[in-house]
Amino acid sequence: MFHGSIPALVTPFKNGAIDRDAFANLIESQISGGSGALVPCGTTGESATLSHAEHREVVELCIQVAAGRVPVIAGAGSNSTREAIELIQHAKTVGADAALVICPYYNKPDQAGLEAHFRAIDDAVSMPIVMYNVPSRTASDLLPETVGRLAKLPNIIGIKDASNDLGRVSMHAALTQGEQFTQLSGEDPSSLGHRAMGGTGCISVSANVAPDLCAQLHAAFDAGDLDTARQLDQRLIHIHKAMFFSPSPGPAKYVLAKMGVCSDEVRLPITAPDAETCQRIDDAMAAAGL
Repeated sequence: MFHGSIPALVTPFKNGAIDRDAFANLIESQISGGSGALVPCGTTGESATLSHAEHREVVELCIQVAAGRVPVIAGAGSNSTREAIELIQHAKTVGADAALVICPYYNKPDQAGLEAHFRAIDDAVSMPIVMYNVPSRTASDLLPETVGRLAKLPNIIGIKDASNDLGRVSMHAALTQGEQFTQLSGEDPSSLGHRAMGGTGCISVSANVAPDLCAQLHAAFDAGDLDTARQLDQRLIHIHKAMFFSPSPGPAKYVLAKMGVCSDEVRLPITAPDAETCQRIDDAMAAAGL
């Protein structure tokens, strides 16, 4: 259902408020660069420090600017099942194509709790749901066996997996045979390997600053041109690493500010990269040919 390079969009700020013009310009650059879909209000979009009103505003603006040219997968997760359902309902109402729903964080639910969370969402809202498993941030891990059971539900259509375990692509495929289940990578450095294992795309941090290169990698893979895909991957690896030289999305916003797309403003407790880190990011971008 979703395919190729899919940016996890930063949320531009200006003097503490959402910079609507900068966000619109970012979206336009992503669409013209060949992105296959857009994800507002994910981790890279600083969803954790957006108010509910701001979260809704960002999702609505993304849908408005995209204007049906590419799908919008709205970030709509929470560690409260009730709150997640409310955000998903809003995403559906304003016209998002799907919702990206992170596994509950901080609470540390077991597999029974994770399964109950997604079953409650499936029961409450008739909308395509992409589950988001990122154990390094949530302190919980949605295991393949649980994914296999959830994939049988009518609204659960895929997973963004950031477990850094490529073997799960095959496990998920084996456990979801007969289901139309989309597997998206949540780890830029291994996205090409994820595609080779059977994934359909990557929800990417790096695509914020290099949308065309990320899109070209997936296009080369789809065309069976593995040599070109590998060459692009070897350029992009410098960017993938640089995006986490300091807490994300600080590095991405630093690069976007240099490009004139938006300010480098982030919200506490995230801080902007220091001068030494900025130089390392500059060096990485140069190594990638940008």
